[in-house]
Amino acid sequence: MALDFSLPAIHDNEDGSWGPSTSTLPSQFKEIPYAPYSKSDKISRIADWHDPSELLGPNGQPAKNTRPQGQRRREAFGAGESNAFGYVHEEDERSFSVVDSGRALAGKKTGVPNMNRGRGRGGARGGAMGGRGGPGGRGRGGFSAGRGRGGGRFGDFRQPQRTRDSSVTVGPEWQLLDEIEFSRLAKLNLNVEQPEDLKSCGMLQSYEKTFDRITTRLEKPLEIIGRTRYNITTSDDPVIAQLAESGAAKIFATDSILSVLMCAPRSVNSWDIILERRGNNLFLDKRDGGSFDFLTVNENAADPPADSDDPDNINSPSNLSLEATYINQNFSSQAIAASSKAHEPAPNPFYSAEDETEPLASCLYKYRKFDLTTSKEEGEEVAIVVRTEVDAYLAKKSQHVTIKALNEYSAKSATATGAKALDWRKFLDTQKGAIVAGEMKNNSAKLARWAVQSYLAGAEQMKMGYISRANPRDAQRHVIVGVQSYKPLDFARQMNVSLTNGWGIVRTIADLALARPEGKYVLVKDPNHPTLRMYQVPDNAFDADDMEMDGMEA
Repeated sequence: MALDFSLPAIHDNEDGSWGPSTSTLPSQFKEIPYAPYSKSDKISRIADWHDPSELLGPNGQPAKNTRPQGQRRREAFGAGESNAFGYVHEEDERSFSVVDSGRALAGKKTGVPNMNRGRGRGGARGGAMGGRGGPGGRGRGGFSAGRGRGGGRFGDFRQPQRTRDSSVTVGPEWQLLDEIEFSRLAKLNLNVEQPEDLKSCGMLQSYEKTFDRITTRLEKPLEIIGRTRYNITTSDDPVIAQLAESGAAKIFATDSILSVLMCAPRSVNSWDIILERRGNNLFLDKRDGGSFDFLTVNENAADPPADSDDPDNINSPSNLSLEATYINQNFSSQAIAASSKAHEPAPNPFYSAEDETEPLASCLYKYRKFDLTTSKEEGEEVAIVVRTEVDAYLAKKSQHVTIKALNEYSAKSATATGAKALDWRKFLDTQKGAIVAGEMKNNSAKLARWAVQSYLAGAEQMKMGYISRANPRDAQRHVIVGVQSYKPLDFARQMNVSLTNGWGIVRTIADLALARPEGKYVLVKDPNHPTLRMYQVPDNAFDADDMEMDGMEA
């Protein structure tokens, strides 16, 4: 007997698109979003013909391993797609859960994530910055509550990116000429032969060798010694002016400016160099009161000194920079044997007995010429004259010495790996190598510049003093806890400083400036990106700053 079958009403979508039509959709379904069909779902999953009782054990509870062969785990329709049905919100949030698919760490089952397992000493094998080393351990990943060997996935996001200020304000009338990334600078190379000594001026005294015997047990207070030192820019140097008129070279600079340019890829903080074209010559200058007059502290550290609006905060970057500069000048004067015979090949070109009341500091200015010509086919010699400085000489060997000072402002400061730094006054004698390695990472840019300056001056030795605060909360009193000697080229080699790369950078920047017409240009290191930018600026671009300084002094 045939049964009567009536076809139900078919609602055709007049729009031609897939899914129900909005005009024929029943009212009770109009506020519900339509879930499209997922291609990852199979038609065979729509119906399940297995008896649910087959999946129950004898006690009525779900049985283990009773799933019929060939049956797959059932999934919600559209679960493979990101749509409105992927998450059902409830007030008690019971439908939300976080699932960690990572392998759990081995350890005691206390129900608390194990954060101190791994190979680190007292911490996870993971650092806050995702580098090799972290808080309390030597890790390869970020901070984690249990993933692999302590590495994590959230370390790079816990510390916000620090925004730094530019060393100079870019004016609206400045014209951007070129932009160079550090990755391009790292590929440059130029071999430069031994320089030619053109002239030496100033007064040089002997280094006090008793400072080499200073230890943490025989520390020595840092004294305040009033000695006159000069940091004159290139264009204001009368000796360089004479050499430029005689045609000794095409490019002129000082060792402090040139070392920053040669070590530019290590820079983190912003700096700026004025490039002035006069006739056929190029002068590399600094601004008075700019970044070249002060030293940085922990510029390359993973956790550098934090900015502060409190002027009394002695650990702010600006106050630490002033402290480091003050320490460096006083230590270089204190380490001189005051009774030693002075070597003075020519008078100091910047000293005036009528204007100065304090005696001169031991410093010899050496004007040296480096040949930057790339090939004989170039036709014209491209040379640079650099004013370099040495601080003392060794009595018996008659060797030139540069004297620098590192300062420790807090025993709780972090190293470049994120781990706690070693206290100099406790561990400098026994673990000097670890402390030096930490300083090479935290102050990579500063130490590389010192090594390059010593190389440019032709110094045979570098004397590095370790200066610590007598009290961590007092930035006025310091003690010398150790002194170490280095050969500049060996020290540069330990820090992977490539002199050929540095000369390649100098020649490239010089070619960019020499290809421009006469005028004033500024090379600025971007404060937040590894990039150099060259601007063309008006000839009076920085005269307003000088007028403001004169008005403040008046």
